[in-house]
Amino acid sequence: MFLSDRDIKKAVLAEEIILKPFNEKYLQPASYDVCLGNKFMLTTTHSTTMIDPVKKIFANMHEVIVSDGEEFVLHPGVSILGTSKEFFGSKKYLIQLHGKSSLARIGLLVHNTAGLINPGHFLSITFELCNLNRVPIILRPGMQIGQLTFSELSGRVDADYTQTGRYHNNDWNTYIAPKDSDVPVKKLKSRKVKK
Repeated sequence: MFLSDRDIKKAVLAEEIILKPFNEKYLQPASYDVCLGNKFMLTTTHSTTMIDPVKKIFANMHEVIVSDGEEFVLHPGVSILGTSKEFFGSKKYLIQLHGKSSLARIGLLVHNTAGLINPGHFLSITFELCNLNRVPIILRPGMQIGQLTFSELSGRVDADYTQTGRYHNNDWNTYIAPKDSDVPVKKLKSRKVKK
């Protein structure tokens, strides 16, 4: 069962869902809109010869910071990573990321497959942004980029992500470590990304 707008708000106020910052204007009837953050990761094409996920060979990447009020031009056929402005998670609910239909209609893909946030996973989510159109798409930090839905589980989980530590020591591509003050979970380490 998906939470309604009033139940999302109630769960945020009860701290069953951590959602920072929380703004009621982003509540939809059964979802919550999230905004694009300022950090992007781009493949450094001139120094990347190939990607072989089985052999753990990935692209060389570099981080780009775009200030509020500025824009990022996403060219056709290009795939980049971005982050959400919001930091969120829950130990009680399963959270799913969905694209917005208005952006899908212009050819912007917000996530390829990684849209599931398991209980105990607290993060600023990484978007897998891709321009499927034939013309550039302008991205602006702060724009509404996706929406979250919250589902009740059939029961308590045996081991959530805060207990297993899964993804907590991975790099930028899979996890953005929280600030100590964001959520009451064990202190997490994050690795530096090569520039």
